[in-house]
Amino acid sequence: MSADSVAELVPSVAALQNALDAEDYLADEGLATAVFLAVRMRQPLLLEGEPGVGKTEIAKALARLLDTQLFRLQCYEGISAGEALYEWNYPRQLLGIRLAEARGVELAETELFGRDYLLRRPLLRAIEHAGPRPAVLLLDEIDRADAEFEAFTFELLAEAAVTIPELGTVEATHPPIVILTSNRTRDLHDALTRRCLYHWIDYPGPERIAQIVRRRVPSSSQAIATDAAAAITRLRSLDLVKPPGIAEAIDWVSALGVLGIEQLSARAVEQTWGSVLKNRDDLDLVASRGSAWVAKAAGA
Repeated sequence: MSADSVAELVPSVAALQNALDAEDYLADEGLATAVFLAVRMRQPLLLEGEPGVGKTEIAKALARLLDTQLFRLQCYEGISAGEALYEWNYPRQLLGIRLAEARGVELAETELFGRDYLLRRPLLRAIEHAGPRPAVLLLDEIDRADAEFEAFTFELLAEAAVTIPELGTVEATHPPIVILTSNRTRDLHDALTRRCLYHWIDYPGPERIAQIVRRRVPSSSQAIATDAAAAITRLRSLDLVKPPGIAEAIDWVSALGVLGIEQLSARAVEQTWGSVLKNRDDLDLVASRGSAWVAKAAGA
């Protein structure tokens, strides 16, 4: 399917915003515009923001609404090109050598390092994606990888191609829609950011948090979602090591629902600390304020 078919699916920013809404992702106009441009211009999009603001989820929602495959590479310190792009299937190569020896035939090096012996990782799979629509390639938390790995991605980002020394350059028939996310644990290289569109995702206000929670936990009431959103916002005003994000708000409301709690109270907060705070120092700091303080933030 051609790029025109993608344009038909997302003819405008408003249409994309509505389509994301249908996938239970509430995007403001700024984010929808950034994603729209990335899709239509086929330019990588770098999304930065605090953990838990929905950077990863936007890639998943985009893949669903385009009805295409999502290839996700979770970056981490020390990740290698082999883990991201490809590795050779050494056990299969060894088996091929032994079979050739048993048959008394000589196995050429070009046969041994052919496509049949490749173990394809997310980057190569996205490049080789057969369509009909382009795949969505998510390079998640690119800031956790090192500078060498960043440099390795430049060819992919600029040309939708990768080079395998034994096979040459592999170019995408359907260049993937590339989304990179960063939590700003370190600054990214200018050479990377120049290749990308950029958007900073702010942490949403209480009203938007409540809307997101209601979407993700449809069994929750408006009251408990509003209470939890207000309390989360209050908690984030403290100097926490790991401030709760949208994921924690969703987990919290889910936990409250499982316990049959319909209104946030000091007792309810005490019962569900573990759904919101994931660090001992943070727990001690909030506990010093008291569970009533947290509940009061929600109007209890």
